[in-house]
Amino acid sequence: MLGILISRADDASVHIGEHLRELLDWETREDGTRPDADGGGTVYRAEGVELREFEGLHIDLERPAAAFGDVDLLAVASKHAGETGPLLTAHHTGNAGPADHGGEPDSFARACPNAHARVYDALRAYAPAGYEVGMECSHHGPTNVGAPSMFVELGSDQNQWDDPEAARAVARAILDLRGVSPDREPEDGAADNRHRRHLVGVGGGHYAPRFERVLEETDWTVGHVIADWGLDALGDIESETSHDVLAAALSESRAAYALVDGNRHGVAAAVEAAGGEVVGETWVRETDGVPLGLVERVERAVVPVEEGLRFGERARGYDGAFTAVELPEDLLDEARGIDREKTADRLAAETLAYCTDQGGTRPTNPVVLAAEGEREAIVDGLVDLLRERYDSIEREENTVVARKETFSAEKARTLGVPEGPKFGRLSAGQAVEVDGETIPPAAVREQRERRFPLDK
Repeated sequence: MLGILISRADDASVHIGEHLRELLDWETREDGTRPDADGGGTVYRAEGVELREFEGLHIDLERPAAAFGDVDLLAVASKHAGETGPLLTAHHTGNAGPADHGGEPDSFARACPNAHARVYDALRAYAPAGYEVGMECSHHGPTNVGAPSMFVELGSDQNQWDDPEAARAVARAILDLRGVSPDREPEDGAADNRHRRHLVGVGGGHYAPRFERVLEETDWTVGHVIADWGLDALGDIESETSHDVLAAALSESRAAYALVDGNRHGVAAAVEAAGGEVVGETWVRETDGVPLGLVERVERAVVPVEEGLRFGERARGYDGAFTAVELPEDLLDEARGIDREKTADRLAAETLAYCTDQGGTRPTNPVVLAAEGEREAIVDGLVDLLRERYDSIEREENTVVARKETFSAEKARTLGVPEGPKFGRLSAGQAVEVDGETIPPAAVREQRERRFPLDK
């Protein structure tokens, strides 16, 4: 069940609550088992959702989920304050360092990465004209909530807190969370977080555009985010306390992976000391849609993504057997020379994965296929690229023979053609006159041949 928390101490929260009550046909009941100020009194219920109001400021509450009973996810409607203009945002709560605004120091609430990604998409869909949508780092309380939770916020000043259209947009986004799991399930029936598409963000500013891109452009989700100022608050990144805080961020996000924004000394080593695996944005993008079990097996058998592995379209949703094979090196080299981008595009379309160098821009051997028999089709695709440079392509047993007519400077000299403009015209297919004699282009052409073995 989805729990929705409204704080009467927050006027934007109250305003969002008014729109929430308008959007559904709620049943009401009176809960006399707890004080009205602590979520008792009038309770609003509809299918899959319960709404309760609290008197105190939400950031200072202790285990507010207990008021809701059996709740899977808690969404806290809140204002956002800052010099950010009209903004709808969602974030998890916690403190890296001191607890200046609620909660406990060096502590994090249980995050809800899957639900956060869903509400972020919903805010983008419902945001009124003129409103930005963003995510923030984990900050302020509460840290002891009692259920996976996040704040969904309307900002950034009184004009927006009183804006009915914006408040309604936030209310609609929150209601879209009904039936949404807080977490992604681990893939392949695995029990560990290495097979769950959750990331922790480390570094960057209070607002998190890099991690927003992850949500918008990949199928990965983001749990807690510790901004640079949170790392500063931790002090010595190599200390046991810092490692414990990073471990808590990973654990409360149900994440095994951390994406680091920036290049602060010692951060990557500290994440690894905390039990996490640091991944780059390239890895996150390359593994989009690719089963993590396959990623793990192919990286182990071939090379890691960070060393040039790139996943092809056929890897999306595929988690079967694979084989790594070599393509004909001379043929691959010639195809790259003709059009490197087209060569890479063909491999991306027809393989599970392929290797690259030069910063991921130059496709190389080996390639990864579902079956070795698929190699022939890829070779045929590379042969097709040869037609852009050669006049004729033939196969002789296990060799491709490529032929092309070219301008022969040697023949031109033999016929007395002086080097210079007349060379150029002949090369371009135009006849020239030398000592009163016309020299046709065909007279200075020769056929060149290249042979490409197709052996492995």
